[in-house]
Amino acid sequence: MTDLLVIGGGAAGLMAAGAACARGLTVTVLEHNPKGPGQKLLITGKGRCNVTSDSDVREFLPYVRHNGRFLYSSLYAFPPSAAMELFESLGVPLKTERGRRVFPRSDRAADVLAALRDYARDAEFVRGSAKKLVIEDGVCKGAVTDRGETLRAENTLIATGGISYPATGSDGSGYRLARQAGHTIMPPQPSLCSLVSPDPACRRMMGLALRNVTLTLLCDGKPLFTEQGEALFTHFGLSGPLVLSASTYIEDITKHRYICEFDLKPALDEKTLYDRLTRDFAEQGSHSAQGALAKLLPNSMRPVAVEKWGIDPATKAAQITREQKQALVDLCKHWQVPVSALGDKEHAVITAGGVDVREVDPKTMASKLCAGLYFAGEVLDVDARTGGYNLQIAWSTAVAAARAIAK
Repeated sequence: MTDLLVIGGGAAGLMAAGAACARGLTVTVLEHNPKGPGQKLLITGKGRCNVTSDSDVREFLPYVRHNGRFLYSSLYAFPPSAAMELFESLGVPLKTERGRRVFPRSDRAADVLAALRDYARDAEFVRGSAKKLVIEDGVCKGAVTDRGETLRAENTLIATGGISYPATGSDGSGYRLARQAGHTIMPPQPSLCSLVSPDPACRRMMGLALRNVTLTLLCDGKPLFTEQGEALFTHFGLSGPLVLSASTYIEDITKHRYICEFDLKPALDEKTLYDRLTRDFAEQGSHSAQGALAKLLPNSMRPVAVEKWGIDPATKAAQITREQKQALVDLCKHWQVPVSALGDKEHAVITAGGVDVREVDPKTMASKLCAGLYFAGEVLDVDARTGGYNLQIAWSTAVAAARAIAK
């Protein structure tokens, strides 16, 4: 019988295995992906792996979207600085980029995975998936695999991730195991994902990247999120860093009206923008309304803008009235894209929802319902915005579990 059975060899599972091995425990890792453990890590940060956020816990917690208070103990016990120190000690030099994002200096996610594999090198890795937990007299004693093998353990950690990017192994199986032990599962949904829009203009502008714009997510007319950065029009709606962050604020899209509102010229107030348009139109008096937008908007956006502006495309720049210029200012400062659905889970960065954290000890990640059972990472109902926060949650919850089991 092993000291610890880790179900799931992703970020949290590998970190827990390494931390437990470092404390002298015998560890078995059960991973069902035929390509081996840590496959989702390889695609994080566009293949560069945003390891963590170079911030202290007080700066970190506001970026957690759900149940940040639950993470208080584990983050203070293993903060981003500790994660950075660990990876440096494992031979992965790090660098901090814009927005406090921490990456390996090599820009290779594979280096992070190799370091974690090395950290957990004393663990035994078993290929397969857990079909059910072995629960005896209310105590978890391991799991039965899909091959009918019983892996007995003094402690069992579920670190199976969520339902996003199922091709990497995140198939939601951890929710089924947690339910077997009596746990409540908060409905999982895609998070840090693209957004679907019914606006046909998105398809017309597909491939257009907006840079240095401000996105405000409106829910029933009230702002939920505002940030400056980059966004992308796609054939189905919107994507890009700003959109992924905004998506975490969408709770129930069937009950509320969500709109992404862009300020295309955040560096200019309305009067300054109006004055600039007045100069542009004076200089290009003989141009059509669309042609006069050449200095203002990207090429693929201009015909769409003219339609939304509601002006006759044949209107000459010199003929544009004060009211029409003000309407164009309003359009540029409040370009609205309605949202009808979240993007598909197959391409969501993470999953919101999961094991109800009220049923888990926040200091040890131990189940309050079933002795010998622990949870770590994305399987829990905890998620955060983009920027290394979600991987840090995986590291902190995994180390909390390993330390508690080692005691």
